[in-house]
This record gives sequence, structure tokens and C-alpha cells, in this order.
Amino acid sequence: MDIKVTSTAFQEGGMIPRKFTGDGENVSPPLAWAPIPPGTKSLALVSDDPDAPMGTWVHWVLYNLPPETKELSEKVSPDATLASGARHGKNDFRSLGYGGPMPPSGTHRYYFKVYALDTALDLAPGATKPQLLKAMEGHVLAQGQLMGKYKR
Repeated sequence: MDIKVTSTAFQEGGMIPRKFTGDGENVSPPLAWAPIPPGTKSLALVSDDPDAPMGTWVHWVLYNLPPETKELSEKVSPDATLASGARHGKNDFRSLGYGGPMPPSGTHRYYFKVYALDTALDLAPGATKPQLLKAMEGHVLAQGQLMGKYKR
């Protein structure tokens, strides 16, 4: 089963508005997803840029979202643990929460990936993308992604 990930801020393959970048307000864009498969116990989200010069750059890591979560509004708080119980991991800016696009040159692609998991993850806030991916192994029921682009 595939999860369809959408945003009211940009379309698949479209340009991410400046507001959601490091050149703008640096706030997370609104995201929505469906369907979530039966048996889902938690959701995870990773946003990254595979076009970064030093290799894939991680912009956002969020996990243990409740399975009934269907969307995230814009400007998700960077708190370690959100009111829903979801936890932020560490991005490659070495901070918790969302860090917007700031490509050094050219047009980069930014992927917002959502994973439906058959378990809640035993990860404290601050886990890195590799730690999250390792914890998710064997637990992914479905996934989907939305790709947006940004150029300075």
C-alpha cells in the first residue's frame, strides 16, 4: 500500500515557497497523507535533500506520530516532544525540528517521506535519520513521499 503525501503549499515536483526555506521564515510546510493501513501503530517522517554537495542532507526527522494523525499544519513546533507524543529527531543542522532548504547552488530536490509503522519506536528525542531507519527495519507497513524543489 502506498501513502499519498500532499501539501497545500506546493505540488509534487513544484517549487517550495520561500516561506518554508532557510531564506524565508524557515517553518515547516503543511503536509497531509492518506490512506494509513490497518495495524498502523505510529507514523514517522523524514525530509531530506539528496542533491546536497556532501551527500544527502537531512532537514527533518519526526517519529512516533499517533496513527490517527492525518496531517501536520505549517510551522510545527521544534519541541523535543510534541503534545501528541511525537518526538523530533536531530537534523543535519544539528538541531531538533525542521530546517528549511538553503542550497548552496542550483536547484535541489527535497523529499518529505511518511512511513506507517506496525509499532511505536523506542527512541528518545534527538535520534538521527540513520538511528530512525534502523529502528524502523521490519516495521514499515506503507510509505509515501512528496518532492518539492528550491533554488536560491
